Amino acid sequence: MFSYIEFKGKKLVVAISHFLFLLYIAIAAVLLFFSSYRQEVRFGRNEAFTEYNLVPFQTIMNYINATGYINTSIVITNLAGNILAFMPLGFFLPLLFKRYLKFRNTIFVVIASTFSVECLQYYFRVGSFDVDDLILNTVGGILGFGVFKLVSLVLKLFIR
Repeated sequence: MFSYIEFKGKKLVVAISHFLFLLYIAIAAVLLFFSSYRQEVRFGRNEAFTEYNLVPFQTIMNYINATGYINTSIVITNLAGNILAFMPLGFFLPLLFKRYLKFRNTIFVVIASTFSVECLQYYFRVGSFDVDDLILNTVGGILGFGVFKLVSLVLKLFIR
């Protein structure tokens, strides 16, 4: 996006944007692999058995159906958290890199990234492989791309 908009202070805004993107990646890595919750998952279970779900929408429906039995905030945190976790990726990729201005390029990276995260969490036993996480993370990337497009449109209207 920065390639076709000229404004005073552009270099500073680009540098800050790159810094925020790297900060996002670092925070996401900690939360997805090294947080205390992830370590509890790893060491709190039988390490010979790791869970996985390959049935689309099964976990999502289990959460929705369990709202009467478990705290609703847990359901919202899990579902919304998976969406919000990958929104910044869908936003920052087209913001910082010209090749990701195309929706399909951005979504490919979002899907590949979340698939990699799910596989690594499963392999290192710091989470389970859940196709629903892949779906929710992809929705987050799509929403992030949508926010980028909206911000881009607004900036084009006001900067010209």
